[in-house]
Amino acid sequence: MKPSRIYLSPPHMSGKEQEYIRQAFDTNWIAPLGPNVDAFEKEFAEKVGSPHALALSSGTAGIHLALLLAGVQAGDEVLVSTLTFSASANPVVYLGAKPVFIDSEYRSWNMDPELFEQTLRRKASEGRLPKAAVVVHLYGQSADLDPILEACRRYDVALIEDAAESLGATYKGRHTGTFGLFGVYSFNGNKIITSSGGGMIVSADADLIAHARKLATQAREPVPHYEHKEIGYNYRMSNILAGIGRAQLQVLDERVEARRANFRFYYEALSDIPGIDFMPEAEWGRANRWLTCLTIDEALFGADREAVRLALEEVNIESRPVWKPMHLQPVYASCEAVGGEIAEDLFLRGLCLPSGSSLTEDDLERVVTVIRKCYRSSSVSVSLPRDANK
Repeated sequence: MKPSRIYLSPPHMSGKEQEYIRQAFDTNWIAPLGPNVDAFEKEFAEKVGSPHALALSSGTAGIHLALLLAGVQAGDEVLVSTLTFSASANPVVYLGAKPVFIDSEYRSWNMDPELFEQTLRRKASEGRLPKAAVVVHLYGQSADLDPILEACRRYDVALIEDAAESLGATYKGRHTGTFGLFGVYSFNGNKIITSSGGGMIVSADADLIAHARKLATQAREPVPHYEHKEIGYNYRMSNILAGIGRAQLQVLDERVEARRANFRFYYEALSDIPGIDFMPEAEWGRANRWLTCLTIDEALFGADREAVRLALEEVNIESRPVWKPMHLQPVYASCEAVGGEIAEDLFLRGLCLPSGSSLTEDDLERVVTVIRKCYRSSSVSVSLPRDANK
């Protein structure tokens, strides 16, 4: 019989969610909107330090609305990080626009600021500047925002931060998602906090958030009958899910600390093995370590990433390759890509380890033992340092 399943990033409830759900049922606020939604928006904005927030049905909906309100139209170009999940790029296509994918750099695995600026300079010389850019804060770590923001200001390009994976992470002491025209977050079931589904957008611009709120509510005009002057969307969050989100938000700091502790355990237990390197923490910020990611050099380690993944799966441990770059995805094969070699290398060698905030030390030891056994040298001990989780 196989041992119990260790998942990559399962939900971790705080125990307080039922209180808010019960309130929603007791007051019959079951439909979308309601007191929990209003409170969740207020509490979230305060937590990340943004003046305004809007709760939505998903992070993807947030990116869609952000691009729409940034003025993106059919035929426009939008620069997008290539090393990401498809939801960062798909909303560009929803609007009939064209994504242009920008490669990563090794310091943080995020969008390369130099390539970003060079691309804007080239596009400007060609007379076809992109309308917006979507920079992703990958696996809970901020991109290097200062040079990206400076390039956006110079060329008048709207910056949208995809902070779906980076809630609780900071750039130079400030929360990711609060630098661009919009910041977008996700509360999907595998994120650092979850409302089972849902997302949030934040902005310093009250008018933009008000317009987004209208569009997310089917663009209904403020009159007694149903009047519509714009195309709207059914993107609002339900009062029940917002209640879950409120309880989760209260333990965000604990969840970040737990995931960072997972990383420390893995690092202390595995970093001595030739061929293993961990996703670095760039000097400009503090990562939430949503997922602990490493790369495997087959020549030094003696096995490739896929062999390690399969060895983990054999004993019922879920792991996953690093995101396959968007410029390699068949659906985006015709899109322009700038660089791509670094993102391709990280995908080829990168592995995401189980990183849930509810993992026990025994769970972590199981993962590490399998990885160490994959190393080609039988002389390497599989014993773990006793202080690895401190």
